[in-house]
Formats: sequence, C-alpha cells, structure tokens
Amino acid sequence: MNTSREFISLACEKGVLRFGAFVTKAGRNSPYFFNAGLFGDGASFRALCGFYADAILAAGIPFDMLFGPAYKGIPLVAGVAIRLAEQGVNKPFCFNRKEAKDHGEGGTLIGAPLSGRVLILDDVISAGTSVRESVEIIGGGGAVPAGVVIALDRMERGAGAQSAVQEVRSVHGIPVVAVATLADLIDYLGDNADLAANLEAVQNYRKTYGIADEG
Repeated sequence: MNTSREFISLACEKGVLRFGAFVTKAGRNSPYFFNAGLFGDGASFRALCGFYADAILAAGIPFDMLFGPAYKGIPLVAGVAIRLAEQGVNKPFCFNRKEAKDHGEGGTLIGAPLSGRVLILDDVISAGTSVRESVEIIGGGGAVPAGVVIALDRMERGAGAQSAVQEVRSVHGIPVVAVATLADLIDYLGDNADLAANLEAVQNYRKTYGIADEG
C-alpha cells in the first residue's frame, strides 16, 4: 500500500486539497490549498487517522504515548490512537485545552498523564508555534518529545533557507514524519490525467519557494 498516494487521492476527493489561486499566511501566491479540517465525516476522518497510524509504524520512531495540541490535534490524537490499537499498538494519549479549567479535574491537560517519549500529532507545520508549545507542555509534564507527525509537508522555505519542518528538526532535535510531502503531490499530479493541468503551477511554486529535499 502506498499511504502517501492514497492520502493525496482522498484529500483531493474530499476537497481537502484544492488547486487554483490562493494566498498563504506568508503572503505567497500558492497554486494549491490544504485544509485538514475538511476531513469532516466519519469515513474520511477514519481513513485519515489510518494514514497517520501507517506513517507512524513505518517510521519506526520509539514512543510511549501520543499528544494532540488544541484544537485540530484533539480529534486527531484520539482517532490515531484507535487506529494504532486496531493494529495491535495500544498507546495512551493526551491533549490540551487552550484555557485552564479551575474546577472538576482542573488544569489544561486531558487524557493520560504525560510520561516517557511523547509523539506529537498535528495537521501541518507552518511557523512551528504549535510544535514549540507542545514541546514546552511535554517537558513541563516531565516527559520528552519523541517526534512530530503531520499530514502534509509543504517542503517550503520559511523566513530563512530552511523549511518549517527542517527548522523543527534543528531547533528541537526531533524527527518529523509526514504522511505525504510536496514531492509526493507532484508525483501524483504527474500520474493523474484529471489533475495534470495543475502540475506545472505546483512545480513552479516549488522552484520559487521550495527546498531541494528534507535532508
């Protein structure tokens, strides 16, 4: 099974991955737009979580539990924990709330207590803010970050020469695993007659803003 291709195919089918003219947060004119929040039904979200589980197992990163940063990481971490358990890998999970609660169980964390090596699940890495906050939460809980798993790596330069993923790797010293990358998307477009008209624009965007590879 080719997880990245199946993921891209489903993302296109559900309108999660769209082609046209879009402006990114950085003000760049992008020929494609990705919004994982549009996996908005049970079947497609289950499939998404299965793609994450497959990517995690294929990467072979040692980890003891999962963490999902609010808000998109909350349903994601629960769904991925279920899909991993279905494959015989039963791990505890935890997520945070944005505002501390002063009654009931209190605090900002919900789920299993943070411990051991913690794998962070998010949709994408843009400025790396969510990862930094997650690393701080994990460290504050006496655990250590094991890595980050995202849906799509845009392989795009940030403020400097590195991509957001490369910056996370160098700053935090942890691996980043993506279900699919921009290179995977370009390969997919080249093999798909219905979407091939978008190939040149995406290739040109990568030439302008992309990095050579994620090494």
